[in-house]
Amino acid sequence: MAEYETIRTAAGSRAAQIDEGLRAHMNKVYGTMSVGMLLTFLVAWAVGTSPQLLSVFRDPATLSPNILGWIVMFAPLIMVFAFGAAINRLSAAGAQLFFYAFAAIMGLSLSWIFVAFTGFSIAQVFLVTSIAFAGLSLWGYTTKKDISGWGSFLIMGVIGLIVASIINIFLGSPAIMFAISILGVLIFAGLTAYDTQDIKNEYLQHAQHGDSEWLGKSAIMGALRLYLDFINMFMFLLQLLGNRE
Repeated sequence: MAEYETIRTAAGSRAAQIDEGLRAHMNKVYGTMSVGMLLTFLVAWAVGTSPQLLSVFRDPATLSPNILGWIVMFAPLIMVFAFGAAINRLSAAGAQLFFYAFAAIMGLSLSWIFVAFTGFSIAQVFLVTSIAFAGLSLWGYTTKKDISGWGSFLIMGVIGLIVASIINIFLGSPAIMFAISILGVLIFAGLTAYDTQDIKNEYLQHAQHGDSEWLGKSAIMGALRLYLDFINMFMFLLQLLGNRE
C-alpha cells in the first residue's frame, strides 16, 4: 500500500511539473508572438506614415509596389519556408532573432495599410481580430475535442489562398478579393484553434525528454505559427471591414 501511495505521489508530482511547464511554454509562445506583433506594427506605422520612407517601396499616390516593394512583399513567404528548413540548425537564440527579423520585414510589407485605410478602422479591426484570436486560441487550448484532422484541410486552403491571391494581383478583381477575404478569415480562424492545440500537444509529447534547446525552438516556432494566423486574419478582416482613405 505504501509503495502504491509513493508511485501515485510521484505520478502526481510529475503531472504537476508538466502542467507548470506547459503554462510556462505557452506563456513564452504568446509572449514571443506579442513582441513580434509589436515590432511589426511599429515598423509598419513608422514607414506607412512617412511618405519619404514609403516611396522607397511604393508609389505614394497609387500604392503600386516598385521592384523593392515586390521583394519586400514576397520576402516574408520566402523567410517562412527558410525558417522551417533551417530551424534544426539554429540555436534557440538564433531562431528568436530570425523571428524578430521576419516580424520587421513583415512590417515593411504591411506599411501601405496606413495610407490605404483610416487609422481608426485599422485600430478597430485590430481590436476585433484580437478578441476573435483570443477566443479561438483559448478554445483550441481547452477543448477536449481532437481537431488534428483539420490540419491537412486547412493547409490545402492556405495554399489555395496564396495561389488565388497571386493570380488576383494581376487580375485586380474586387469580387475575387472579396471571396478570398471571406475564405481567408474562416481558414485562419480554424488554424488559430488548430495551431494552439497542436502546440500544446507537441509540448505534452516531448515534455518528458527535458530537452531545453528543443523546447526553446519549439516555442519560437509556435509563436511564428500563431503570429501568422493573427496577421492573416487581421489583413483579411481589414479588407472586409476597413474604411479606405
